[in-house]
Amino acid sequence: MYQLIDGKKISGEIKDELREKAAQMKARGVERCLAVIQVGSDPASGVYVRNKKKACEYIGIRSLSYELPEETGQEQLLDLIRELNQRSDVNGILVQLPLPGHIDEEKILLAIAPEKDVDGFHPVNVGNLSIGRPGYVSCTPAGVIQLLKRSGIKIEGRECVVLGRSNIVGKPMAMLLLRENGTVTVCHSRTRNLKDITRRADILVAAVGKPKFVNGDFVKEGAVVIDVGIHRDGEGKLCGDVDFDSVAPKVSAITPVPGGVGPMTIAMLMANCVEGADGTQ
Repeated sequence: MYQLIDGKKISGEIKDELREKAAQMKARGVERCLAVIQVGSDPASGVYVRNKKKACEYIGIRSLSYELPEETGQEQLLDLIRELNQRSDVNGILVQLPLPGHIDEEKILLAIAPEKDVDGFHPVNVGNLSIGRPGYVSCTPAGVIQLLKRSGIKIEGRECVVLGRSNIVGKPMAMLLLRENGTVTVCHSRTRNLKDITRRADILVAAVGKPKFVNGDFVKEGAVVIDVGIHRDGEGKLCGDVDFDSVAPKVSAITPVPGGVGPMTIAMLMANCVEGADGTQ
């Protein structure tokens, strides 16, 4: 019987710990503040932004919300980011993606000061991660590490395979697993004999962006499978990159979708806001 890794429960535990830390910090006169910028009215983005605001409220940190119209110009957005960079009362800046097509996402993300880049996307923070220096870490991969650790799953010395090489999940995921002394292979769309490689994995992280792509043929008996994907299937139900029904009978532990990795992303964003880039208060 497999262990179902409960991201909802673990993220709740993390938020409760952060709530206590935020209260202790307030008692010392230290208050954190997150500025969230959304351009346009993408429904999914709206849900994410509301969830981030709720999480801030629960933990006890201030949040500033900037909901800008779809036609907002790039320079206007850059001006707002520059202003927030200079504000001493703002500790974190988050620009909700995707942005409208007329705005250059890379230019916007580069404009956020690295010390306020709580998403961990700025090249300075990515570089810090790659050489083992303190810095903000991309929230989803950081959440995966917490899921494994808090579920009693050992990473050190184990064969880890990451399916996907995106800048937001795949690459930082590989670096974090390396940091925990895992032996890491990264697979992608050009990888040959893909199933032969994934079947070696003690820990398989699926971040390939294709619904139900990973079936039972991809995993070995007793593996741990972490599903980062989120999609809707033909019936409109939420599903991940992993075909859960096909994979679950073979594994020792697996994350569900929904309720696995998803809740961890906001929990780790809150951790970045409260604990700062060096993980301290």
